[in-house]
Amino acid sequence: MPNRPRFFTPAQVAAHNTAADLWVSFLGKVCDLTPLVKQHEGDVLLLPIMEFAGKDISSWFDPETEDVLTFVHPLTDCVSYYTPRGRFVHIPPAGPRSDWASDIEPAWWKDRCYEVGRLSAKTRWIRVINTLTSQEQRLEVCSEETLAEILERYLPYNSHACSYTWKHNGASLDMSKTLSENNVPDDDFKLQKLRLDCDLFTPAILLHFNDDLTEG
Repeated sequence: MPNRPRFFTPAQVAAHNTAADLWVSFLGKVCDLTPLVKQHEGDVLLLPIMEFAGKDISSWFDPETEDVLTFVHPLTDCVSYYTPRGRFVHIPPAGPRSDWASDIEPAWWKDRCYEVGRLSAKTRWIRVINTLTSQEQRLEVCSEETLAEILERYLPYNSHACSYTWKHNGASLDMSKTLSENNVPDDDFKLQKLRLDCDLFTPAILLHFNDDLTEG
């Protein structure tokens, strides 16, 4: 599916937390703001964004309008952007200013050029076990990801992962489907309700090497 977005875990977003490599997430979107930081280098309006590098800033926005939150100023009765962490890039000043360009379009939070994917609504842990070598790798994956996308996550640990058949409970997995669609249950909520350690019940995915010399 060429238009399918890439999904990221919060941990992946958090890894991009410097001025030279700055990501944020908000309203389910993941954005790479590194070009914005370079464009406005030295601007004090970058400070609130840099403070939240690698973090989720959904609280800055109205989920219905997908715009920055607003409030009615008690003195002027004018609608203004609500920015308790300080005014940031593309937020206009409170009053008229001769040094402010009012024709900014679109603002960075509306500009899709910064979007690199979607933030997972629910991540989960799995154990990927290579039955040939008995090596085991724990992976945090996105519940929205297909097995083929999870395989991409696993490749740094086993560059030959494509040469294996992926199975769970003896059944071969459909690599075009998600874990849930392959009947690999996500029992995190149930285990938490029972006050059981989720790490002790992490589902295992077994990798069986495809021996091309084996017949039948």
